[in-house]
Amino acid sequence: MTDYEAATAFLGEWGSFQQQVFFLLCLSTVPNGFAALSIVFLADTPPHRCLVPARVNLTAAWRNSSIPLEEDGHSGALVPSKCYRYRLDDLLSFSERDLLPGVDVNLSNVPKEGCLDGWEYDRSVYISTIISEWDLVCDDRWKNPLTSSVFFCGVLTGSFISGQLSDRYGRKIVMFATIAIQTVFTFIQVFSQSWPMFCAVFFVVGLGQISNYMAAFVLGTEILGPRVRTIFSTAGVSLFFGVGYMLLPLLAFFIRDWRMLLLGLTVPSFLCLPLWWFIPESPRWLLSQGRVEEAEAIVRDAAKRNKIEPPRVIFSPSQKELQSEKQTPHNICDLLRSRNIRWISITLWLVWNTVTIAYFALSLNTANLHGNSYFNCFLSAVVEMPAYTLTWVMFRWCSRRLCLCSTLFMGGLFLLLIQLIPANLFSLAITLEMTGKFAVTTAFAIVYAYTAELYPTVLRNTAVGTCSMASRIGSIIAPYFIYLRSYSVSLPYILMGSLTALSGLLSLLLPESYGMPLPDTITHMQHFPGCCQKTPYTVTHTGEEETAGDRKSPVSP
Repeated sequence: MTDYEAATAFLGEWGSFQQQVFFLLCLSTVPNGFAALSIVFLADTPPHRCLVPARVNLTAAWRNSSIPLEEDGHSGALVPSKCYRYRLDDLLSFSERDLLPGVDVNLSNVPKEGCLDGWEYDRSVYISTIISEWDLVCDDRWKNPLTSSVFFCGVLTGSFISGQLSDRYGRKIVMFATIAIQTVFTFIQVFSQSWPMFCAVFFVVGLGQISNYMAAFVLGTEILGPRVRTIFSTAGVSLFFGVGYMLLPLLAFFIRDWRMLLLGLTVPSFLCLPLWWFIPESPRWLLSQGRVEEAEAIVRDAAKRNKIEPPRVIFSPSQKELQSEKQTPHNICDLLRSRNIRWISITLWLVWNTVTIAYFALSLNTANLHGNSYFNCFLSAVVEMPAYTLTWVMFRWCSRRLCLCSTLFMGGLFLLLIQLIPANLFSLAITLEMTGKFAVTTAFAIVYAYTAELYPTVLRNTAVGTCSMASRIGSIIAPYFIYLRSYSVSLPYILMGSLTALSGLLSLLLPESYGMPLPDTITHMQHFPGCCQKTPYTVTHTGEEETAGDRKSPVSP
């Protein structure tokens, strides 16, 4: 074990202290399940057609005939146009008798015009969405995927700054500050008066959403013992995130107005703020900052809660001497400083990007699937629950590389098979897509926990944050993968499937962390590529790398 784990082994694995930290940190991730995918319902596009104003003197029959028919790009059937109508002045020149039974009226020569008077929307499913609120259709339909991309730009920014802030100022303070940011700005979003205002506030919501999730994830990883840590980092936070995701379509089903839906989404985040008084700071992080007395106070309080008598001296002098390296300021540049950590980082960034593209593209695509959008979204959330459970099982007993490679490759394979399904077999296509979502979700949970195991305490939150930041390039472009459906229904699945399968093979280059203790310093990290064995490496004081054969390994496998 590392010095910290050896020093705190007397606490046990699953006392009252660990149970409280585990469940409260997991509970704090429930609002993230709401915020991350709320855009599925906030920006769904209801059926629509050009509005024919009441001032135009047309009968009901002529109003129904004022919309030209166009061939649907997916089914090939003739459907009413969403973006054009016959020119009203020309329609008025026809007499009402032209629509009597047996009279054939040729409208093919009547000129068409755009929806000059706006659109009328089907209100049977939604009372309102931001699409119907600001007419983000036809020539402005590009704003729909851009709305999601703006949110993920906020997530990218939060990933960039929160990890470094958390490593510098502490996991706890960053976690609760960003929960407050997410709550307040979601509430402000309710009062958006325009699409640009909505997007600007949505950017900040994205920044807060990822920041508090990552801080909670790393905080639990560092406080909990090895066995409970595995459950927390794979199944724990992920299952509670999935609970929030499952509750989203249920809440949206009963609240059909987008403003009221957003208002309902602020409540869970608001209820998380009082957890400040029940969740401690990470003793590992305090030790890495040289704040030994504060770390000891938290550990002694944990012993008291677990009804265990702590030793007189918890952290030995030899452990305190390690602070010389841990107190050295670290930043994002350290992830690229040496050849070993640079290649680990680049490989993880590529894998994270692919997983994020597949996960969010499949999640955002539920509104486009055949059938009820609420049920499809709920089904997409439900398949994540066994995926997170499988993540824990695989992480508990299997190689990390094998877990990540197998789930990514299988996810890519299922997505590639979708294009082979006939267009009329909707149920089979949805089954394959949900199976692919199951595999990709499993990989997403694995890569979070795997990344936290590979990097040391002095860089862990910065590293996880940077991986998340790099992956947001994928989440930003994920809505446009769905947008490709307008050109070819199969194209998104071909691209996602190919990228996901290839990244599964790429992940085999990463070092193995199964059975290894969490590294506390950069010198405890393992060597890249880790295809054959678990081999840590060190960096000398001159900055040169040493191989395992040149020294005695500081970590016992």
